[in-house]
This record gives sequence, structure tokens and C-alpha cells, in this order.
Amino acid sequence: MNEAATLVNAAQSLVVIQGENPDGDSLSSALALEAILTDLKKTVTLVCAVDIPKYLRFLAGWDRVIAKLPAEYDLAIIVDASTQALLTRTIKSPAGHSLAQRQPLIIDHHSSGIDLPFAASQLIQSEAVSTGEIIYQLAKQAGWPISADTAGLLANSIMSDSLGLTSPKTTAKTIYHLAELVELGANLTRLDELRRALNKKPVDIFYYKGQLFERVELALDGRVALVVIPWEEIEQYSDAYNPSMLIIDEMRLIEGVEVAAAFKTYPDGKITCKLRANPTARFMNEVAEHFGGGGHPFAAGFKVFNTPLDTLKSEFINQLRQRLET
Repeated sequence: MNEAATLVNAAQSLVVIQGENPDGDSLSSALALEAILTDLKKTVTLVCAVDIPKYLRFLAGWDRVIAKLPAEYDLAIIVDASTQALLTRTIKSPAGHSLAQRQPLIIDHHSSGIDLPFAASQLIQSEAVSTGEIIYQLAKQAGWPISADTAGLLANSIMSDSLGLTSPKTTAKTIYHLAELVELGANLTRLDELRRALNKKPVDIFYYKGQLFERVELALDGRVALVVIPWEEIEQYSDAYNPSMLIIDEMRLIEGVEVAAAFKTYPDGKITCKLRANPTARFMNEVAEHFGGGGHPFAAGFKVFNTPLDTLKSEFINQLRQRLET
């Protein structure tokens, strides 16, 4: 904590970088850091190499996130990501070399090892339920300002990655931190209202969701549910709603299912996979890491290139079989 606070206090212009899989924790953490650092009279740029998903755009400030890493800054802070696979575009961008020159600070709660092609300072607490929880502790210890709006962002981070305080990583300490944030002004009811309002679905999305359900495949005696979403559907529906998010959590509600997986295929040969698991299969991070990705024991993801879909699915099922049958 002390090293991270020292690095931040010494910098005037900062870049806050999300991985290329933005979620409720990463965006909330980035926006909260932006607010804290701005209150400290610092200049802050938010960066994410991919578009912020529509379902997260109830968080005010999402539209300040830009895709390109600036060439000039004092300190980069990478939030909720610590692997090269999640930062590929940023590292390969025209200004990507600056990360090696300026040694960024990583704030993360994932337990997978750092494999970045440059040195980095680290504030990693694998016991924390979210990156936002770590940022809250850092700000509290450093005496940095936390406004009511900032408290709301940090609370949303905790609620997002703890699945509404239901994940196994949720502890009494997590709930205590959330309570402190509510005392600071976080309005959980208002956040949920905004999220629900944004996530209302057009009629065509409602019917498309039914089509996805019809295509769900079961494997390993019904312990695994998976669906494949082709590029044509990604292109048609993603602007209104992320197809994988339409169905993946409900796939976990199928009786007997322990793992849900949504594969997406792209014209450039890329295939992505989003993973969710029930408590009996707490190893999604291990499966994702096998394919070069990462995440949490219950929520993870990966992407591969130029691997036939059938081959990938076969290896994926094999990885699950090895773990589910031991």
C-alpha cells in the first residue's frame, strides 16, 4: 500500500488502463481512481483498447474512456488485469513501449501470475473480492478523498465481482468495507435502478435470447452447458446487448449444470470464450489460463486464434473432464 501511494502522490499526469475484457469491477475501479486523483488535482486519462460494453454504460463517465494510450504521462495504473493476454492491443499500440519505460503500477485481485513483458510495481491482494475493494483500502490508508459518487463506484465494483455479495470470496471484511462506502454516500438502490433501466431489452433481443436457448449444448452428462455465437449474430445484436451476457448466467441454472460457456467466433479467426461456474466447479481461472486467458475461480475467459472451433471445444471439454472427474 505504501509503495503504491508513494508512486501516485509523486505523479502529476496519470493513465488508468483497463484490460481488454472490461467488466463492472474494472470500469468502476477506473472511474473511482479518476475521481480520487482528480480531487487530488492530478490529470487523469482513462484507457481501454476495446469498447466499453453497453451493459456497463449506466456508470457515468464511461464515455471518457479512450482507446489509445497517450505518449506522455508520469504513471500508468493498470486495474483489474495483470496478464499480457488481457493487454495485447495496449502493449502493441504506438505508445505501448512507454509502459516498459515508465514501469506501471498494477492494482489487481486476481491470483494468476503476472506475465507482462515489462517490469511493474504491484498492489495485488488475491483475498480481496474486487479491485475496487483494494482501491478503497488504498485511498483510506493514504487519506485520499472519497466523495459520495466515488463511494458509489467502489461499492458497485464490490457488488459486481462478489455477484451481489454471494461469491465464496465474500467475507465479513468485504461487507464491512461495503458498509463503510454506504456511510460515505454510496446509494446501492440508485445504482441498481440505473443498471436495470439500461439493461431493458428490445423485443428482438428478447426473441433472439430464445433462439440462443434452443442452441445450448450439454456435455459431460449434463454438467457442462455451452453455446456458440457466430460473427453474424455478434454483428447484428451486440450494439443492443452482448449476446453471451444474455444467456450465460441462466445456463448455470439448468439442473445439473456446473459450468456454462459462451463461445464467440470472429472473421479474423479469433474465438473468445466466457466462462461461469457454480460452486462445485471453482476452477474457471485454471481452465482459462490453459488457453492463455485468466479470471476468477467462478468467472473467467480466454481468446484463441486460428484454432478450429471443433478442436477448441474438444480440448475445452477435456480440460473440464479432467477437473470435474477428479
